[in-house]
Amino acid sequence: MRLVGQPSRSVGRSAGSAGRSVSRVGRSVGRPGRRVGGSVGRPGQRAAEQVLTERKTRSIQSRMTMSVQSRMTRYVQSRSAEQKTRCSFLLLVLLACSRYNWNAIAMDLPHSVENGHERKRKQEEDNSQSLNLRNLSKLMLPPLGVSSYNQNQNDRPGRIILPMDTRYRCWETFMVVMVAYSAWVYPFEIAFMNATPKGGLFIADSIIDAFFATDIILTFFLAYIDSRTQILVRDRRKIAVRYLSTWFIMDLASTIPFAGLGYLITGRVKAGVSYSLLGMFRLWRLRKVKQFFTRLEKDIRFSYFWIRCARLLFVTFFLVHCAGCLYYLLADRYPHQGKTWIGSVMPNFREDDLGMRYIASIYWSISTMTTVGYGDLHAVNTREMIFNIFYMLCNLGLTAYLIGNMTNLVVEGTRRTMEFRNSIQVASNFVCRNHLPPRLREQILAYMCLRFKAETLNQQHLMDQLPKSICKNICQHLFLPTVKEVYLFKGVSRETLLFLVTNMKAEYLPPREDVIMQNEAPEDVYIIVSGEVEIVYSENETDQVVGGLRTGDIFGEISALSNRPQSFTFRTRTLSQLLRLKQNTLQEVLQTKQADGIVIMKNFLKHQIELEDTSDLVGDTGEKDGANIPCSLLTVAATGNSSLLNKLMIAGMNPDVRDSRGRTPLVTF
Repeated sequence: MRLVGQPSRSVGRSAGSAGRSVSRVGRSVGRPGRRVGGSVGRPGQRAAEQVLTERKTRSIQSRMTMSVQSRMTRYVQSRSAEQKTRCSFLLLVLLACSRYNWNAIAMDLPHSVENGHERKRKQEEDNSQSLNLRNLSKLMLPPLGVSSYNQNQNDRPGRIILPMDTRYRCWETFMVVMVAYSAWVYPFEIAFMNATPKGGLFIADSIIDAFFATDIILTFFLAYIDSRTQILVRDRRKIAVRYLSTWFIMDLASTIPFAGLGYLITGRVKAGVSYSLLGMFRLWRLRKVKQFFTRLEKDIRFSYFWIRCARLLFVTFFLVHCAGCLYYLLADRYPHQGKTWIGSVMPNFREDDLGMRYIASIYWSISTMTTVGYGDLHAVNTREMIFNIFYMLCNLGLTAYLIGNMTNLVVEGTRRTMEFRNSIQVASNFVCRNHLPPRLREQILAYMCLRFKAETLNQQHLMDQLPKSICKNICQHLFLPTVKEVYLFKGVSRETLLFLVTNMKAEYLPPREDVIMQNEAPEDVYIIVSGEVEIVYSENETDQVVGGLRTGDIFGEISALSNRPQSFTFRTRTLSQLLRLKQNTLQEVLQTKQADGIVIMKNFLKHQIELEDTSDLVGDTGEKDGANIPCSLLTVAATGNSSLLNKLMIAGMNPDVRDSRGRTPLVTF
């Protein structure tokens, strides 16, 4: 009675506290009402806000009242008679309080909504972080469109197991280990133990059979991928029908303990050939091993080469093991012990050590499979000769399988080298046939060698396959720190820098390679990522090095911005990595992004003034101070270079300064 009374008193206390809290809520609600009433004379905005608040309050009140009523009703139904009376009183109090306005709760509603959005955002971030390499191999692609996919997602009449689930993957791996053990041990039990394991082997076999029976049950709940539509099917009825019509019979036959079943039926333990053959159904479980290796070959976390090698070794050793066990079984079941392949070498072999007999069997199997045939162990009776014939025929297919796979692995690893050597041979023949000079021959071969080495670093075909967002992030990570330090792009917005970096292409050039030729039409602008570049001036077929550029420098921008032919030849001094930017892309930035275009032109003009090289840009006027710059606009206008004239004026150069005749640059143009 005391135990029953205690909850009753607690319910009463909770009812009293609930009543007091409701009264406080009512008083707190009344005060905002008086404040609203006092501001009636203000504009109609306050009235509209009051109406909207009252609507929200009534909606919240109705929802919370229904929730409280349903919860209290369930609570009352689960109590005793005495407690029902007290709980009913508490329910009446709460219902009476429902006529009050719950403005305080309504005021907290935006905070709860914000908290809900915050939790949702964090959950989405956690889901995005969970998409790692481990989960990527288990990713299922939905079909095109959403109708069939959503219909398939909602078609879940019962609990099912997803084949991509981590727990099922662990179970599947565990079953593969059990299959490997069962397939390895059972031929040994048939040959050397007369198919009647005892002690620990019998217990282990029974436990493994129980695991396989459990796996059969789980398969009835395992979703599958439709081979025709490539959609994950989750309907339990379809799963069961598919399994019953495909692999169920063989899985069941590989799990039934026929020896134990025969003992239950006949009451005697039999170890005849029929039971041994029925037990061979266990080898059907090897299909799980095949599926396991196929899955590992597609998992990018593991080396494809070593997975293939492990698969080939497993197939080879398993066939050697099975052939050795079956060959010993023929000798053990033959009536004349001395007229067998092992009896002719080891008299009374049945009494010898088990390990020696097994080693002799494996020795014969390997020597026969490798076609060595030492002759110390050979067939004696007709049964053994027939078995040898079929075993050697099987070895033909196995040898072709092994050699073909190993050749494929080795050739695939040296394919790039072979293609490179062939291309070098073709280039050498081309040079000899056309009598090209030695310097040009060295440039051709050096470029081909460099391209072969750079293929693993500059995977342009890979970049072409990736979406634009990923390419943008890759270029940002690799080249943005270098590009933003170039004088021409200092002060440019990050958006424009990302646009420029995304449209750049990395190139590797060998030493003594002419990147830009003198008097060449402007096409590209280059940024040096690594290496050194020489500035060469050619006159009367004589090359003179007039300067050099290093990491972080840019060249080709003068001709690209002024639309003039190249004034110098730019030649690599060492192995160089360059970023190539098309002139059209740079012109597009100057035209579409006016603010950044002005910054670029100001940087360009400031750099030319610092180098005292404006004469090369706009013509020599004989002056080198700042007052000479407007006169240079006259020279640009006289040459008809309208694009450069426009850019220089946008960059801040004064177009109103006149020459000695009173002409402005615009009048001259």
